[in-house]
Amino acid sequence: TLIMEVSERTAGGVSVIGLGGRLDAYAANDIERKLDSLVAAEKVRLVVDLGQLEYISSSGLRVLLGALKKAREQQGDIILTGLQPYVKEIFEISGFTQLFKMFDKAEEAINSYQQEK
Repeated sequence: TLIMEVSERTAGGVSVIGLGGRLDAYAANDIERKLDSLVAAEKVRLVVDLGQLEYISSSGLRVLLGALKKAREQQGDIILTGLQPYVKEIFEISGFTQLFKMFDKAEEAINSYQQEK
């Protein structure tokens, strides 16, 4: 079993969270706590980089959706980047491509926040 890997960095006032490995039911709680703590700290301009993510389950999708709602309630957003073909397919099938802004590269997502100001 691959351990879920999480990285965090800040760029231009945007929190960039990198997720790697498998975002399944086991990892979902940790990721939910991580995202909730960021939103609670008013870090609501989020980019979630899924470039290293190999698998996402319905639990993982639910966590991202919950965090998206909380961020948007505080005039923030969650932008996804780097979706691998398999992960992107899951997002498309579940209709999540309609809900999230998506970019190929994290830099593009970060820049899209800068342009809003």
